[in-house]
Amino acid sequence: MRWYRKNARELPWRETSDPYSILVSEVMLQQTQVDRVVPKYHEFLSKYPTLQALAKARVQDVKKIWYPLGYNIRPIQLHTIARETVAHYDGQLPHSDEELQSFKGIGRYTSGAIRSFAFKQDVPILDTNVRRVVLRVFLGKPRTKPSDAMMWALSDGLLPRGRTYDFNQALMDFGACICSAKVPVCLQCPMQEFCKAYRKI
Repeated sequence: MRWYRKNARELPWRETSDPYSILVSEVMLQQTQVDRVVPKYHEFLSKYPTLQALAKARVQDVKKIWYPLGYNIRPIQLHTIARETVAHYDGQLPHSDEELQSFKGIGRYTSGAIRSFAFKQDVPILDTNVRRVVLRVFLGKPRTKPSDAMMWALSDGLLPRGRTYDFNQALMDFGACICSAKVPVCLQCPMQEFCKAYRKI
């Protein structure tokens, strides 16, 4: 958390608590790098500023504005989420994990991100960066790959209740900037003393 206070990335979706805007960012960030998402995020929200505006749009137009982010099932799913939210939830994204995951395109991670970042609920997230940080720090290089259930339980157990928003954002930034996949910057890591992976270097 101290590292994050000094090194947090400035990202536009961190400047809002609007569930729809956060939904758009999280869907765009699936399998796509941050620097490619930022300009498209601004363009998309300028065209479709609300769930209602997106729900009224033609899916062909939504697909066009999504280009060139790729994984083109995502804009179709996002459009469907908007239409179903308007039809069944009065245009407001639901708060519960069960309801969010009932939408095609929203899995456990995206649901957790929306609940954590938009609704400030104390729930874990487990994207690629968070999974890598938690795995290295607490499990090092295990002989067998830990199960998803184990990783989710570990992530949940780490949460500082009431400060989950910043903690989850910090883990993602730390994984992207310090504990990266190919070239981790271990000598700058503030968790050297207790990181099990570092001890084995």
